[in-house]
Amino acid sequence: MKHYFRLLGMIGFLLTGCQPQGSQYPNIVIIYADDLGYGDISCQNMDSKIATPHIDQLAAAGIRFSDAHSSAAVCTPSRYSLLTGRYCWRTELKKGVLWCWDKPLIKKGRLTLARMLREKGYQTAAIGKWHLGWTWPTTDGIFAKQNNGQQVDYTRPLAGGPNEYGFDYYFGDDVPNFPPYTFIENDRVTEIPTVLKPDSLYGQKGIMVEGWKLDAVMPAITEKAVSYITQAAAQNNPFFLYFPLTAPHDPVAPAQEFKGSSQAGLYGDYVREVDWTVGRVVDVLERAGAAKNTLVIFTSDNGAYGGDGTNGLGKLGSVRRFGHSPNGPLRGFKGDIWEAGHRIPMIVKWPEKIKPGQVRTDLICQVDFMATLANLIGYNLPADAAEDSFDFAAVFLDEKNHDPVRETLVNHSVDGSFALRKGNWKLIFTDRSGGFSNGLSPEGFGIETPGQLYNLADDLGEKLNLYEQYPKVVRELTILLDKIKNDGKSHE
Repeated sequence: MKHYFRLLGMIGFLLTGCQPQGSQYPNIVIIYADDLGYGDISCQNMDSKIATPHIDQLAAAGIRFSDAHSSAAVCTPSRYSLLTGRYCWRTELKKGVLWCWDKPLIKKGRLTLARMLREKGYQTAAIGKWHLGWTWPTTDGIFAKQNNGQQVDYTRPLAGGPNEYGFDYYFGDDVPNFPPYTFIENDRVTEIPTVLKPDSLYGQKGIMVEGWKLDAVMPAITEKAVSYITQAAAQNNPFFLYFPLTAPHDPVAPAQEFKGSSQAGLYGDYVREVDWTVGRVVDVLERAGAAKNTLVIFTSDNGAYGGDGTNGLGKLGSVRRFGHSPNGPLRGFKGDIWEAGHRIPMIVKWPEKIKPGQVRTDLICQVDFMATLANLIGYNLPADAAEDSFDFAAVFLDEKNHDPVRETLVNHSVDGSFALRKGNWKLIFTDRSGGFSNGLSPEGFGIETPGQLYNLADDLGEKLNLYEQYPKVVRELTILLDKIKNDGKSHE
């Protein structure tokens, strides 16, 4: 990897005709937990059975947003929105997630966060879970999904991965519970899988590397991230690391040293490993002398499912038997259109620019990262990019006398149900959860309604359906959602 960074610096010099920008721009690290709930971090849940000291310290050193959201309640669409600044339901993926062997979701030519930063001289890397699709080469030219990947030619490079969307370097295992069970580095597998995964090993059926261990994935990507930061910080040009973790998503597989470290079973132990990983990243930034001018964002792709690591979503809420509520006071689980599906932890730290110890109630979404970072690095976004992204730079920098940035937000559930937030009002366009459980909404005043309306200022737990009481609000928000859909963008 050392030679790669040296070559990258030389290329940057030749292309720009000058020295790299150095500390003109901040380094950027996005740590993206997988299925971590609003109530899983101890600084946000007084009753948590899981200690998260490193995450808590990160929050104390920067801003913790209490009304932060992923754009969707499941993996793929949230990742798409974070990297493009665009709602995923504007693509062909109208519900669910990409599945094993699916093709790339991001269209060629679309501006991504990584591509934008690379244009400004950044070194860019993605390490961890991709889950946005690949083009798998096959021996017979037939789509890999038709035969569960049995005809994939692992001697050839993969296409459609992170390297094609602005990332100079990639390392990960794509999706930890999907085949192939092997690591991928850039556009090649690091080891060709040769054996079928036994049924005793959690995950979809498929091929794996002999001796593949589920509990080795998080330590491997953490060490790779630490190594990347160490080497990237030694270069003159700034770096961007997108670090999507594989925890605490199924398979819940904490490394041995974390087992028994929480009071919430294996799930809690896995969250403890997430916290350890955050500590490792913060520590290596300090040791590399890069902490002061590094913008660190910690968040999660959706809410927690609350499983105990045995049957995943089949054990919805089972972790609560330990007295731990992974989504805190919020209603529902991962996948739901209710708040627990998409209201998530979000912490932002930048010692050089962001005041410590802040807790903000601004409505913010991960789709906003692109416009915000574009402002911070002086990048002019074209009209056909980041269509749903709002600029929170003034909020990050605590500038005075700025208007509220985001007044509305569209959220999406696993079954494709919509919710529109405007101020404290939240209108849900289904009478159910929109999630895996397909649960019914509470009946407001004993009357069945086609949708749900909640005032989150008074009812964060979404217990009192006001749909019949406020027909004017329902009409207003229905018209507004139609406009956002039809306009192809959220902002002027």
